[in-house]
Amino acid sequence: MAFLLLLFLSAFTHSATATLSADYYRNSCPAFSQIIRDTVTNKQITTPTTAAATLRLFFHDCLPNGCDASILISSTPFNSAERDADINLSLPGDAFDVVVRAKTALELSCPNTVSCADILATATRDLLTMVGGPYYTVFLGRKDAKISRAAAIEGTLPRPSMSVSEIIGMFGSRGFSVQEMVALSGAHSIGFSHCKEFTSGIFNYSKSPPYDSHYNPRFALGLQRACADYQKNPTLSVFNDIMTPNKFDNMYFKNLQKGLGVLKSDGGFYSDSRTRPWVEKYAADERAFFEAFSRAMVKLGGYGVKVGNQGEIRRRCDAFN
Repeated sequence: MAFLLLLFLSAFTHSATATLSADYYRNSCPAFSQIIRDTVTNKQITTPTTAAATLRLFFHDCLPNGCDASILISSTPFNSAERDADINLSLPGDAFDVVVRAKTALELSCPNTVSCADILATATRDLLTMVGGPYYTVFLGRKDAKISRAAAIEGTLPRPSMSVSEIIGMFGSRGFSVQEMVALSGAHSIGFSHCKEFTSGIFNYSKSPPYDSHYNPRFALGLQRACADYQKNPTLSVFNDIMTPNKFDNMYFKNLQKGLGVLKSDGGFYSDSRTRPWVEKYAADERAFFEAFSRAMVKLGGYGVKVGNQGEIRRRCDAFN
């Protein structure tokens, strides 16, 4: 545990977010941690998909322009916000809901004190631990963004159709190594993908066979059956990890070795010489995956944060003050 803490602190203190701290709300909002835990526990119990939904929301907030809750802003007649960018339209409502619930409770306990960005970061960690994931330190003190524009999102988030090189480049431009990128892809241990995101790889991909060669043949046929009506029903989806879909573990990486990765990018991680060693490492050693994932999440949580006058503490998470 001491070794892990040193790794967390090392990753943190070498970032530009050293003004954040683990006990930021100790005096200003002593009930912060308990309120977050109570909120996410109640939500996850009633809606078990909340953990995966919130983890995805966290990624979509942080990776484009920093962890600043800009993804939570609703559009107005005068501004199309990030959440209405094409790639964000499928973000699940339960993730937004759990943040709103926590914000409402925190405003009653300690008004105008806790940022929506800190709520999202902490709720993500707590929900992950509920479904078997690792506990890591969330450093706090982020401010909420004053800007959220849909037009700024294109090209800032990985798409399932991207090549491994494109994804490596996207993460690399934000200071993340190949190892960190592969570790973060382990988020696909939970959650699901809509059929429309990968049908190009399972229908009419080639004359023989009609699917991408990275798929296990029986798995490809299963996906074809599950997604047969995707054009009529765009909500059709499949679990990212068909073996243990509701548990955060290293099964995702084991699946990649067997051709059971749902997305094109998943299959690419095992076939590419730059990423395959890390897939093999995390498939063989869940502890190594958890440690790497924790470090990467701490780093992602500190990416591009707003502090001081760079941001604000929103009264409502879906609207600027």
